Amino acid sequence: MSAVSRAGTIPSSCLHEVFNAAERRERATGRPVIKLHVGEPYFKPPREVAEATAEAVRTGRTAYTSAEGMPALREALAVKLEMENSHRTSPDHIFVTPGSCQGLAALMQSMAEPGDELLLPELHWPIHLQQCLLAGFRPVFYPLGPDYRPSAEGIRAAVTPRTRAILINSPANPTGAVLGAEALAAILAVAQERDVQIISDEAYEHFVYDGEHTSFASLERGLPEHERRISSTFSFSKSLAMTGYRLGYVVTPHRRAADAMRVVQEASLVSPSTPVQYAGLTALKSRDSAVRNAALVRANRDRALPALRDAGLLAELPQGGWYAVLDVAGVCDDAEVFVQGLLEQYDVGLAPAAGFALRPVVSESVRTLSAEPAPGARTLVRLAFCGDPKELDTGVERLLAYTAERRASGGHP
Repeated sequence: MSAVSRAGTIPSSCLHEVFNAAERRERATGRPVIKLHVGEPYFKPPREVAEATAEAVRTGRTAYTSAEGMPALREALAVKLEMENSHRTSPDHIFVTPGSCQGLAALMQSMAEPGDELLLPELHWPIHLQQCLLAGFRPVFYPLGPDYRPSAEGIRAAVTPRTRAILINSPANPTGAVLGAEALAAILAVAQERDVQIISDEAYEHFVYDGEHTSFASLERGLPEHERRISSTFSFSKSLAMTGYRLGYVVTPHRRAADAMRVVQEASLVSPSTPVQYAGLTALKSRDSAVRNAALVRANRDRALPALRDAGLLAELPQGGWYAVLDVAGVCDDAEVFVQGLLEQYDVGLAPAAGFALRPVVSESVRTLSAEPAPGARTLVRLAFCGDPKELDTGVERLLAYTAERRASGGHP
């Protein structure tokens, strides 16, 4: 028997490593690092959300709920989904989760069978890959075009008889790509043709800057329940800045999927935090805050990112989300070297995107044998533009100065 578990073979997230590097830099120098590597918003949750949490604790509303979450919150979420997402569903199919991250992990566990494959985008959030491997899925990667959007044809070519599900993330982390109704309908047609499930990660639903967000499951609105195949995840962390509250929700397509999800939740957490659920009930009344927050991040994008495009680091402004993928190929042939130099010389943190493009080799038991990045990702970096406007502007100025210095020196530090 191996001394290392399957979980012990999975690579840690590059985001964890970059976060620690920035923390070490601050301790060593006593100077603050401009943290463009992490998606932490500069706006705060509505004040009434904190008051609702405290009031729940003060009045003793702290007992267990069911594994699905409080009926009142799930009913309110069903109304929200109908009104904002054109997604008609039953509260019985909704699960309140400690963040959409846990919801995604639980969904994958509820779906996976030995030997199954999960299709992921070739540039993906590193946690998606970790969740895939922990659930026992074999990861298979579908291609993205020059605009970082997938095509139905590319996904169809990646599907095999072992494919269980396709993960779609729109707006996407790290690319900011957004898929409209037509593109999503084409992907749904592939899933129906090949009889596979879809996991739709919509954490950034309110952050669409060109066009409007299409909730994937809205395309199944007219289908009978037993024909539906889209499971969706949502988060309170982005739209309402409730990152540390850890609150999200999962919407399953039918009763069988809900039954499987319930077992995972019962075994994983028994029930979500009750005071935080009361915070969620109050937060759902703060639609205006979500709209304002999206406008603030869009203003950051429109003000700070064109200079990066003009400098040849960014092909186009991201359509949505909180992040942009920069290509430093004309400046440095190794993004990790570039990022390290920027941190050491200018106190600015970025995330090398090689960690968003790992290609693990796995055994039959889904133990990770190796995990090297795709070659094309070695010069890519991710920049978060959801932070404080002044810090973002300063960070971009320093990034451009560092880029100019490297170009002047022929790409060397």
